[in-house]
Amino acid sequence: MPTLIQPQSLRQRPHQRRGTYFVQTWGCQMNEEDSEQMSLYLKQIGFEATESIQEAHVILLNTCSVRKKPEDKAFSMLGELSAIKKARPDTVIGVCGCMAQLRADEIRRRAPHVDFVVGTGQVGAIPGLVEEALQKRKFQKRIELPERKGATVEEMPKRHVGRESKLKAFVPIQYGCDKFCTFCIVPNTRGRERSRPTVDILEEVAALASQGTREVTLLGQTVNSYGKNMPEGKVPFSQLLRLLSDIPDLERIRYTSPYPRDFKTDVIETIRDCSKVMEHCHMPVQAGSDELLKRMKRLYTVDGYKEIVRDLRDAIPGVGLTTDIIVGFPGETESEFQDTLALVQEVRFDGAYMFIYSPRPGTPAADMEQVPQVVKKERLDRLMSLQNRITCEINQSLVGQLFEVLVEGTSHRNPGTLQGYSREFRMVHFPGSATLRGQLVKVRAVEAHQWGLKGEIA
Repeated sequence: MPTLIQPQSLRQRPHQRRGTYFVQTWGCQMNEEDSEQMSLYLKQIGFEATESIQEAHVILLNTCSVRKKPEDKAFSMLGELSAIKKARPDTVIGVCGCMAQLRADEIRRRAPHVDFVVGTGQVGAIPGLVEEALQKRKFQKRIELPERKGATVEEMPKRHVGRESKLKAFVPIQYGCDKFCTFCIVPNTRGRERSRPTVDILEEVAALASQGTREVTLLGQTVNSYGKNMPEGKVPFSQLLRLLSDIPDLERIRYTSPYPRDFKTDVIETIRDCSKVMEHCHMPVQAGSDELLKRMKRLYTVDGYKEIVRDLRDAIPGVGLTTDIIVGFPGETESEFQDTLALVQEVRFDGAYMFIYSPRPGTPAADMEQVPQVVKKERLDRLMSLQNRITCEINQSLVGQLFEVLVEGTSHRNPGTLQGYSREFRMVHFPGSATLRGQLVKVRAVEAHQWGLKGEIA
């Protein structure tokens, strides 16, 4: 196992306090983690966080392009920021993330009060862009993505790893994607698949664990294809999980999202054998029809997906299984939608993120025959009704069972109630003292709900 550096060597002395910043985030866990990186960089040059966008000296919008709605929200907020810029011309406004990567020129045209646009591969440039904006007041654009020459990543930008202590943390292990699904904009917004060096990931997680982090979630667009295209040679995802399991003080390892075709026996065996790797898998299926999967350019079949599910459940009884499903993909027939309902009925997912298909300009699916919106909504209602019923039935069957829960703190609605997730990624609420935060406790389920379980400490 590579030598692990100590957290104190990662810390950098902040500059003198210069003002405040506000980061607005839309999108996935990767965007949330990118926003944390942005905050760390701003703190490094002397800015402190504020909850008031009206008072912030630096405002960053970290945008998402997976669906149209978050893009609309970002442009709406940019319109509102025009008044702030007019009232306080010294305010620095930057647009970051996936929409910035794709629509930098449009952002400049529609929101001339923006000081800079920075893409997904240039987060580390933000301190310099803020400094330039404060001095020159000249629009800047940085949207270059790291290159991958042939099969090898020549250069992987370093991350700011001097992170604050927290109970749970996201850690990206991979950027970009090579799958090119016809509905997905990610290869355009984040580039080709690039895996971070193993030693960098181990050092970051070890530093987090030594500062109190008990659970990490490994992030990647197709996280289980980690380890390809690295100068040091291929490091399988299962090997990375085993290396991380050796880190002292780390209690739990999660990951999202694996790609079905790359979900091999070695990963299943690692989940089974490594107690720190949680018995939960969020594996997007997207549709239950082989014809739909072909049009989506998903490189697996329905039977292949179901075989992985059987292998997981045979090796790890009680494993939690969740998924993503797209409704109303171009050309989806009623018969194909019925195939998706049948798959959900057969597999019986513990939960699912269910979405209406949203055309993304620049993707092949955007030019295909579209399903009417009224049909999409009606199908989504049917799918959600089925999945919600299944979730409630599964949760009801768990009443009386014991679960290991990492206590995250008190409920927002009821300060006398603690909350946390089980190993299988079920939310559990139970009475207890706030002093238990950060501890692993055994909780017996006494009541079932669609959102999870109510319990009591055993």
